[in-house]
Amino acid sequence: MGKIKRIKHIRLHREGTHTLVAAAVFLVVVNALTGCLTGFSFLFFLVLFVSLVAYGIAVNFFRCPIRLFNGDIENTVVAAADGKVVVIEEVEENEYFHDRRVMVSIFMSLTNVHANWFPVEGFVKKVEHHNGNYHKAWLPKASIENERSTVVIETPAGQEILVRQIAGAVARRIVTYARPGEECYIDEHMGFIKFGSRVDVYLPLNSEILVKFGQYTTGNQTVVAKLHPTCP
Repeated sequence: MGKIKRIKHIRLHREGTHTLVAAAVFLVVVNALTGCLTGFSFLFFLVLFVSLVAYGIAVNFFRCPIRLFNGDIENTVVAAADGKVVVIEEVEENEYFHDRRVMVSIFMSLTNVHANWFPVEGFVKKVEHHNGNYHKAWLPKASIENERSTVVIETPAGQEILVRQIAGAVARRIVTYARPGEECYIDEHMGFIKFGSRVDVYLPLNSEILVKFGQYTTGNQTVVAKLHPTCP
């Protein structure tokens, strides 16, 4: 596998524009009122410090790194998100495949980038949004009970991969850019999930899994698995 290029630059994601502007206005008003009412006392500086930390976390959350994968893309599955691998197991996938698959789940905390990348290159066959609950994203039942968006991709070799964006206890909005009938590429963003959440990828059983439970991943950079060239 070839070398991976470094992140070229980082910008803020367009999904955060309205949130960051509104938060900035709100915090400026709160701090101005606090200063006027307390005479710029210790309480004012405490509120100012907390405001700066909170806004810094929000800015960090809406980072949008531009990344290029320079490895061999053939039969390669890359991480769809920054985060931590919380599940690697064989499961029954009953929404699309109706058979057993290997599920690899990546949990994104509030400190992670929440942009999602296409894990494979190919052709988008299906995109479907499901309303649901907001259980904590790392719980097993979140995959089938939480609000989620499902994307099915067929690779050039004819293998089908299912990617599922899952809302968490805090997340309330899943954005999916994938559209049925369009080609997709590893370096492209598949979508964005606002606040804590996870992404599940369902792979053929004979896939070679290259990550371990508890491993931290970098979206569009960490190689999650290799697909078997002849898998059905």
